Amino acid sequence: MLDIASMRGSLAEAYDLAPSVEAAEATRDIHARMDRVVPFADWARYAPYVIAINRLKAERNAVILAHNYMTPEIFHGVADVVGDSLQLAIKATEVEADVIVQCGVHFMAETSKILNPAKTVLIPDMEAGCSLAESITAAGIAEMRAKYPGAPVVSYVNTTAEVKAASDICCTSSNAAQIVAAMEGDTVIMTPDQYLAQNVAKMVPQKNVVWWEGSCIVHEQFTPQDLRDFRKFNPETRIIAHPECPPDVVAEADFSGSTSGIIDYVHKHQPKSAMLVTECSMASNIADELPGVDFVGPCMMCPYMKKITLEKILWSLHTMSQEVVVDLEVAAKARIAVQRMIDLSRKIAG
Repeated sequence: MLDIASMRGSLAEAYDLAPSVEAAEATRDIHARMDRVVPFADWARYAPYVIAINRLKAERNAVILAHNYMTPEIFHGVADVVGDSLQLAIKATEVEADVIVQCGVHFMAETSKILNPAKTVLIPDMEAGCSLAESITAAGIAEMRAKYPGAPVVSYVNTTAEVKAASDICCTSSNAAQIVAAMEGDTVIMTPDQYLAQNVAKMVPQKNVVWWEGSCIVHEQFTPQDLRDFRKFNPETRIIAHPECPPDVVAEADFSGSTSGIIDYVHKHQPKSAMLVTECSMASNIADELPGVDFVGPCMMCPYMKKITLEKILWSLHTMSQEVVVDLEVAAKARIAVQRMIDLSRKIAG
C-alpha cells in the first residue's frame, strides 16, 4: 500500500506542485480539451502535475496508456494513447517507448506486460484491481472445462494473467460476439462476465454459450426500472448501455456497445441528450468533443479506476516504482490467448 503522506512529501521536495494560475495559463491548449467538465480553477490544481508528468515521460522514454474510464485530467492531460481494453491491448504491441505506464486497472497492466515482456510496465497504484477479474481463477476455468468437455474457453480480457493462460482465447466487449461466433463446436464457455455472456448469446444464437457467474460492480448496479423511470421524464434522451449490464437493462436501451462502440455511436448520431449506462468518466471524456450533446443520467464510478490519480502517476514515474511483473511461463501461455484475440480481431476488421 502506498504511503500517501511520504509520497506527497517526497514529491513536494522534487517538484513545484502548488496550484498555479501561471501553469494553468501555460497549458490552456490542454485544458481546452476538457473545458466543459473541468473548471479552470480546478485546472490550476492539475496543471503543475500535468507539466511535471509530461516532462518526466520524455526523460524516462515512457508512454501512458489510459482507459476510457480515467478522469479527464488524466485522459486528456497526460495520456499518449486512450481507448477501451482492445484498443489499448493492440497499441501496447506497437509502442516503442521503454516504459509503459498503465492508467487503468491491474489486469490491463498485466496485459501490457504479457505483450511487452522486455519493457518496464508500471501501474500508479497496485490496488487498482477489478471485481470482475477477481471473480475467476484458473481453477474456475478447469471447473468449466470439466463440466463442458471439449468446449473452447473465451475469457474476457478483464482477467488475470493466470486466467488468460488457462484460456483458449481472450475477448473484449467490442469483439466478444465475433470471437464466440468464430469458435469451433456448438458450445462455447465464456468467463467471467455472466452478463456479457448472456448478451452475446442473444447475438450468436447458433452457439450454446455457457458462462461463469461473475459481474462488474459498476454495471450490475443499473436496473431496467432506472432506465424506464429516466425515459419517462426524459423521453428524448438516447439511452446507451454497456454489454456488461444485465440483459434486461440492455433491452431497455436504445443501443448497446463497448466503450469504443458507445463513443462511435454518440459521435455518429449526436443526440441532443444522451445517457451513458456505464462508468461516469466516459461521458466526461467526450463532452468537449460533442458540445451539442447534453450528457445526463446516473453516475456510477469504478472505485478501482479512481485509484489512479495524477499524483500517483507522477510518483510512479519519479521513482520508477509499482512495476508489474508476470511469471514468464504464465506470460507465455497468456500471450497466446491475447495474441489470438488481436489477430482474429484484425482479421474480422479487415
